[in-house]
Amino acid sequence: MLNFSRRARRGLLATVLLLAAPSLLFAWGNWGHPRINRAAVLALPASLRTFFYNHVDFMVTESVIPDSRKYVINDKAEFPRHFIDLEHFGTGAISEMAQKPADAYAKYDAALLDKSGRLPWYIQEMLAKLTTSMKNQRKDEILFLAADLGHYLGDAHQPLHTSSNHDGQLTGQKGVHAFYESQLPELFGSSYNFKLSEPRLIEDPAAETWAIIARSHAAADTLLAIEKKLATETGADKLYEMTAEGKPRKNVFNSSYHTQAYSSAYHTALNRMIERQMRGAAQATANFWYTAWVNAGKPDLSKLDSEYTTKSNAKNLKNELKLIQKGKLVDFATFTEFPAVTAAAK
Repeated sequence: MLNFSRRARRGLLATVLLLAAPSLLFAWGNWGHPRINRAAVLALPASLRTFFYNHVDFMVTESVIPDSRKYVINDKAEFPRHFIDLEHFGTGAISEMAQKPADAYAKYDAALLDKSGRLPWYIQEMLAKLTTSMKNQRKDEILFLAADLGHYLGDAHQPLHTSSNHDGQLTGQKGVHAFYESQLPELFGSSYNFKLSEPRLIEDPAAETWAIIARSHAAADTLLAIEKKLATETGADKLYEMTAEGKPRKNVFNSSYHTQAYSSAYHTALNRMIERQMRGAAQATANFWYTAWVNAGKPDLSKLDSEYTTKSNAKNLKNELKLIQKGKLVDFATFTEFPAVTAAAK
């Protein structure tokens, strides 16, 4: 039997889990979530960054696991944590909705929350749990909760995760979900700038979470309107790659490949929206991690690792900090949802 390294086993597990889950659950796919978490780690202040960088491989790998958790271990509670269909909560302003978890669970029926999503409230719960784990200096809990919190903040920055029209199915645009969050980033993400600002303390986590949701929801209508207009102008026969048999080309998740020309046109028309949303997700992740740490009393997490571990990672950290000053992340392999398209684009 082959003796896999721990890193190889984690990578293999992540790939298996991803292949087991339908792509509609994803937000930023397997390309985006790992890079969001990695950029967030590099943005942290030195006193906190060292600890998280010592475990950056875990932070990257764990970033995609929440998308598969429901299907692998049949966790029925997982699915509604990734989205909120705001339209299902009435026509009032977002500010009129229950802002905090306790208020939401008192105001809304559990069946409504399971059907229409719990994302903004779950983010707040995760922040509270991370704060407690940092206060108690429980290493494994800190890493697990922080990595997962980064995932849900990534989801909150994916506009289609805030709308009942999550795959364009209500407007004749079915398939736009994977197109927007996976195919386009895989094609053009190498040009994105992931340099962030220093993280800031979030004084009001509920208000901050809902501000993120509101901005994302506004962007959902924009991205759908742009795609609808462009598709009409382009013509149906030029939207998708076709097989030799004349059928739409599909990836392993049964998502259609859009043509290179149409992908490029849509990405240009979005005017770097995807880059802004991903960078916003990474910045929010750094902000929420930092806030948990401050509210926990700024514990010295570096003592949770051996001096050998920290010294072993010092050179790589230094190199990555140089790269991020240029907005770039170190090149690392992740599962590709649209491999043929990505390869052709290089």
